[in-house]
Amino acid sequence: MKNPEATKAKRKADLHTPTGLGADATRDISAELNALLADTFALYLKTKNFHWHMSGPRFRDLHLLLDEQGEQIFSMTDDLAERVRKIGGTTLRSIGHIARVQRLSDNDADFVTPQDMLAELREDNQRLVGFLRETHSLCDEYSDVATASLIENWIDQGERRVWFLFETNRENP
Repeated sequence: MKNPEATKAKRKADLHTPTGLGADATRDISAELNALLADTFALYLKTKNFHWHMSGPRFRDLHLLLDEQGEQIFSMTDDLAERVRKIGGTTLRSIGHIARVQRLSDNDADFVTPQDMLAELREDNQRLVGFLRETHSLCDEYSDVATASLIENWIDQGERRVWFLFETNRENP
């Protein structure tokens, strides 16, 4: 018969991932990366929600645009989580954990116009880019160039998504 105390202790055991960063850097950067990960999952799901519920005369183009953007956003998740682990932290474990950490709002409305979908996604992507910049600054403080390097690419991708959403939603004169 298994010892329940030993099992409980094992669940709480440190993972002891070797890293060149100090304990403060691991704690602070991991926390920021987990917040980014939660926001990325929230933005991914909102993007797919709007992709699935797109309607109207521009359906095909907007449906495909949001599908492409959703794939790009989702591709960040594994790199974010693995970076947390590489620096010695632990990462998100559940949908509930994501909900407790995310800073971007969900949208559970029964109907959202295509224009409002694009505007909301543009704003959320802009906020995510802002969060990425803040995390980059933190990485600079701790000389975590590897995480900063990843973030630079995600900032560029986010700015491109903002640009596409803005231009796609621009009213024709």
